[in-house]
Amino acid sequence: MDPVHLRELISGLQSDHEHGESPGSRLCRACVDLISISGAGIMIMDDEGNGTSLGVSDDVAGAIEDLQFTVGEGPGIDAHTLGRPVLGPRLDGDGAQWPTFAPAASRAGVLAAFGFPLRVGAIRIGSLDLYHDRPGDLVATQLADAIAMADIVTSAVITVQEGAGVGALADEMDNPGDLRTEVHQASGMISRQLNITIGSSLLRLRAYAYAEGRSINDVARDVVTRQLRFE
Repeated sequence: MDPVHLRELISGLQSDHEHGESPGSRLCRACVDLISISGAGIMIMDDEGNGTSLGVSDDVAGAIEDLQFTVGEGPGIDAHTLGRPVLGPRLDGDGAQWPTFAPAASRAGVLAAFGFPLRVGAIRIGSLDLYHDRPGDLVATQLADAIAMADIVTSAVITVQEGAGVGALADEMDNPGDLRTEVHQASGMISRQLNITIGSSLLRLRAYAYAEGRSINDVARDVVTRQLRFE
């Protein structure tokens, strides 16, 4: 990783923090530049699969991040769950490990995807997701840089979150434009409607969105506004 660009990134992150700005977009753009990939996204997740987006590098990466969250599979989700890097160098092949995510990502022009866990010891807080518009493995230097960037992202998240109260998201991470807050609300409403756990409610919501060919955010909004009820 180029040390000059790395110093510029660290300086920019410090400036963002001092001004109360989210580090997500800067981090994702830096991943694209420093690792030489097509796109990047940062997922913040809890153990029940609830998540939010800290940032994306571009609209395509944003769509693929939403796809992972909607279908409940992909490299970022696996990296968070397993606590290790998960590599998908060929999404257009017959042996793709994500039968729902991979074909949809390929149709969107993403032919390789890689997830790197954000973790502090045994505590997992999400994933750094990298995307490429052509198939192929990350070379050794890209892999090392991706692991280093995951550590930088983790440190940035911890720095931002330190100022928040217990159980609350820091303002820089609580993105009002991220409609997954409605997903959380909808999961709670479905849980009460069906008398099931929040985790099971999220699975129901994902299954419905996929079956209808809709974004999970759109379906969640219908539930929250009481246009849709699960029976």
